[in-house]
Amino acid sequence: MRFSSNDLYYRSPEEMAQAFADVPQALENTCRIADQIELELKFGEYHFPVYQAPPGKSLEDTMVDMARNGLKARLAKMPQADPKKYWERLEKELDVIKKMGFPGYFLIVQDFINWAKDHGIPVGPGRGSAAGSLVAYALRITNLDPLPYDLLFERFLNIERVSMPDIDVDFCERRRHEVIRYVTERYGEDAVSQITTFGTMKAKGVVRDVGRALGMTFAETDRIAKLIPDDLKMTIDKALDMEPELKSLVAHDPKIAHLIDISRRLEGLARHASTHAAGVVVSDKAMVEYVPLYKGKNNETVTQWDMKRVEKSGLVKFDFLGLKTITVIDDALKIIKEMGEEPPDFDTMPPTDPATYELFAKGDTDGIFQVESQGMRKYLRMLKPNCFEDLIAMLALYRPGPLGSGMVEQFIRRKHGLDPVEYPHPLLEETLKPTYGVIVYQEQVMKIAQVLANFSLGGGDLLRRAMGKKNAEEMAKQRGFFVTGCAENGIDEKKANEIFDLMEKFAEYGFNKSHSAAYALISYQTAYLKAHFPVAFMAALMTSDMENQDKLLQYLATCRDNGIEVLPPDVNAGHPHFSVKDNKILYGLAAVKNIGRDAVLEIVAERERGGPFTSLFDFTSRVNMRKVTKRVIEFLIKSGACDSFGCSRAGLMAGLDQAASLGQRRAAERNDGRLSLMALVPDKPKPTTGLGLSCPEAKMPEWLHEEMMAHEKEAIGFYLTSHPLLAYERDLRAMRTTTLSQCAGLEPGVEVKVACICVSTKEIITKKGQKMAFCKLEDHLGGEAEAVVFSDVYAVSREQLAADAPLFVTAKISTPQETDDEAKQQIKLQAVRIDPLAKVVGGSDEPVEVLVTCPDQHPVPLDPLADILRRYPGQCSVHLVLNLPRAVCRLRLGPEYAVRRCAELRRELDDFEHQATA
Repeated sequence: MRFSSNDLYYRSPEEMAQAFADVPQALENTCRIADQIELELKFGEYHFPVYQAPPGKSLEDTMVDMARNGLKARLAKMPQADPKKYWERLEKELDVIKKMGFPGYFLIVQDFINWAKDHGIPVGPGRGSAAGSLVAYALRITNLDPLPYDLLFERFLNIERVSMPDIDVDFCERRRHEVIRYVTERYGEDAVSQITTFGTMKAKGVVRDVGRALGMTFAETDRIAKLIPDDLKMTIDKALDMEPELKSLVAHDPKIAHLIDISRRLEGLARHASTHAAGVVVSDKAMVEYVPLYKGKNNETVTQWDMKRVEKSGLVKFDFLGLKTITVIDDALKIIKEMGEEPPDFDTMPPTDPATYELFAKGDTDGIFQVESQGMRKYLRMLKPNCFEDLIAMLALYRPGPLGSGMVEQFIRRKHGLDPVEYPHPLLEETLKPTYGVIVYQEQVMKIAQVLANFSLGGGDLLRRAMGKKNAEEMAKQRGFFVTGCAENGIDEKKANEIFDLMEKFAEYGFNKSHSAAYALISYQTAYLKAHFPVAFMAALMTSDMENQDKLLQYLATCRDNGIEVLPPDVNAGHPHFSVKDNKILYGLAAVKNIGRDAVLEIVAERERGGPFTSLFDFTSRVNMRKVTKRVIEFLIKSGACDSFGCSRAGLMAGLDQAASLGQRRAAERNDGRLSLMALVPDKPKPTTGLGLSCPEAKMPEWLHEEMMAHEKEAIGFYLTSHPLLAYERDLRAMRTTTLSQCAGLEPGVEVKVACICVSTKEIITKKGQKMAFCKLEDHLGGEAEAVVFSDVYAVSREQLAADAPLFVTAKISTPQETDDEAKQQIKLQAVRIDPLAKVVGGSDEPVEVLVTCPDQHPVPLDPLADILRRYPGQCSVHLVLNLPRAVCRLRLGPEYAVRRCAELRRELDDFEHQATA
């Protein structure tokens, strides 16, 4: 993009006077207009959307009636519950909500949430402190009963500190926009808007931007920017203090000094505006009455003020968040139903399933919400959770503060009886028993203040906030209240101060239990599905990440580890998403490269309308080839999606042009209602499978295995049905090599031997002018690693690092590199030696003889044997020995073949011999 003008700045009064010299009154009029405008912005008032209550009823009465009816419905499905406790809690919460003037807010939130649920849009069980509200649970805003887990309403709404309630809602990522559209239609398009958010100029970014504006080259500004340390809170001033080289450049180079001077003045200013990911505001009348608006990139209405200023103006904000895991759960439940099984009812199911907790205890948490990271797996294996409270605590504890303070280890040791469970005071046993005496939650701080010092829970919330913000003045005041309250309960001043100090220490790490409990419920649900319906769950999980190749590889490895077979895509059975067929996962057609969703929908629609496709010609004559182009069909063939036609992939590719041309002609004739004269002439029956045409290509032998795998990787992005290393699997087991995923658990410096392929190489020149490389390695189990190959090793192994050649790498473990994706830690290796795997496994340059016997059979069935050997031309010779009643076929295999593909052929010959015997 280029600007055609250089006048993009605010002109001075002198420039404006010169520009309007012929009409000076125009400038005067701008001042007159400004003087006549009187705008007073009112703050401190809330502008709630207008919720239409039933005729004759107030908003308060409507909310109360709905909450009471909702609780009745909930209690009807909870026979073990104590109704008295629930009704007392409900009435108490209703009183607070009415006094604070928020019935309308609750009615609006329940309205769009229940609309979503009634229209089959998945909604999360809750998030944030709202999960502690029984009213929210009764209104179906949340789906977690707060009483069994001691979740506090006061953490959500505090009568002693009036502030707007904030209920964030997780929706299905795929259908979130439908809920926003409903709200827009319900309250008026002019009364609903999304919220802007401003990106600011950070230290590195502002240097690059200013350098570009000053006409400096990319290389110059890039060199300066790279001297600024990577830190989200980094500033240019901090960088100058920390980096001597940067400071020296500024001191000695006027050009760089000028760059840094301007950058420091612009740092922190807004750089660009974008739309907030979740925030939506709804007003009682046209939004322009309260805030200025603009149109976003997708023509959506967006406020010109950011979130904090919008809230100050009195507009009510709602967060509509898209959570992928909610979509995964819903997809899994639908697949379970399609499989003819009864899906679980998570609305009524208690979180007590032993098999689910066993899965957590094993650390088998690929795809499990919030617990996929290596660190979390380690702690779960140590903790061995066996109840829901353990999950809530683990999600709250797995954060930098508690991890660094030793709280997690202390919690685990106390659970298993390795350390005694101690309480700061006997009165706190009930409050701290679920966490074995460790203060984990903010709600526990509030409870301690109530139990020991007679605070109200609202007062306890004020204490908790003061501790979290470390306000010294407020803390001193709260300490006085606490010590005085403890004295009323017979607790001396010294002990009261000790407990206050302990609370203050843990309040720094305390987490919102309501939020942790709601998200622990999602973790439990995903783990339950994986434990009891693994095929359906993994299919749903792979659908959610079909565009993320790294995740797909990770989940394929999980399927392999759990004995779940993943079938290649199939135009005669597949869907856009990953589906289940015969208790196996069928690869999603939309996950094949260069195939758009429209093309897949066209294929599925035609298959459902006219039945399975019988041949490639049948396929090309039935689908709309403006959507399903020849390029699309090429990638379908390469991926194996057309294998069901009964023709080799090589034959399908060779005959594609002919099949496409004739198919398009057939489709045109059918669409125009024309009847070909040739159709009236009796003809010999034509083949209905394979290519669907009588031509030499229909009988072409299959590609060589390596070629077929290369095409499959091109179409899918990785090896799906086979792998170059699979031919060596038996040998690798005997050699006890280390897999790449096992390297993640080893200490730096440990030497390992791994079998892998190099999928990419980045060559660089060292300061000494020598070549070295960084190589991305992967193995047949889905493991990945980055290997640094220093110049001495690279010089002798450069040719061996050809893409996808099986390698035997001797390496040392380097310090692992943390990535943005916590679930996937980058494994780092330093290569010591690289050899071709074939040489290591083969170890011989002599030809190898393989005997295939066909007992009691003469003549030997050579056709299937010839079909096998055709795939290995020039690499083996056949000698037939007839010793009736047994026939022996002796194969002489060349040395290259013997070391590279012997194991692969042995499997094929074993199958041949088994079939011949049968």
